[in-house]
Amino acid sequence: MDLQTLHAHRSAATGVRMSVHSSKTLKVTMVTGQDLLAKAGSMIAYDGFVQFDAAPASLRRSAEEMVTGEGGRLMLCRGDGDLYLADYGGDVLVVHLNNEALSVNGPTLLACDASLQLTIEPVKGLAKLSGSGLTNLVVRGTGWVALVSRGVPISLDCAERETYVDPDALIAWTDGLDMKARRTIKAGALIGRGSGEAFQIGFKGQGFVVVQPSEDTGDRFKVRG
Repeated sequence: MDLQTLHAHRSAATGVRMSVHSSKTLKVTMVTGQDLLAKAGSMIAYDGFVQFDAAPASLRRSAEEMVTGEGGRLMLCRGDGDLYLADYGGDVLVVHLNNEALSVNGPTLLACDASLQLTIEPVKGLAKLSGSGLTNLVVRGTGWVALVSRGVPISLDCAERETYVDPDALIAWTDGLDMKARRTIKAGALIGRGSGEAFQIGFKGQGFVVVQPSEDTGDRFKVRG
């Protein structure tokens, strides 16, 4: 996975599929035959000839709902030209997958190549957070992914030491990392703002985790009933 592409405020070279046009705007170079999935309503401008349709029937409805919320939709973008996307002023970051998988907190996904596979998969190692189990969105394959962050995000290497993250600040992580939950009891009033009890998620292994400098107190994971 090319970490050089995982930076907000860094514009890529001309002709690259996805680039950060400004810190809060994604630029996608559209080419016929290379379709794009994006949050419905995220288009702010385009030039050339770009069409917008409903997401293909092959995309699981549960994946759409994890990204956009209950009743939300993804749109399929196709054509030739430059397409500009944004999501309520969030900072944009892009990453290129090379036959790899990235686990993403669904609402942070802005767009991805339509050739990538979006699946809902169990979050391993966090069963203690819910007796029913937890699921998350996994993006798998070769292609480009764009995410949004509340503020400029940072990526943390989990290879040398176990890294703990507030789940309300979590954006994405390398699929396959070992994960575990830690409950903070004595410092519950000091760490985290999402609830009365403080949880952290520990990551360890070859890979990275991406966090934002703001805590999103909305539903970050989905509970399997």
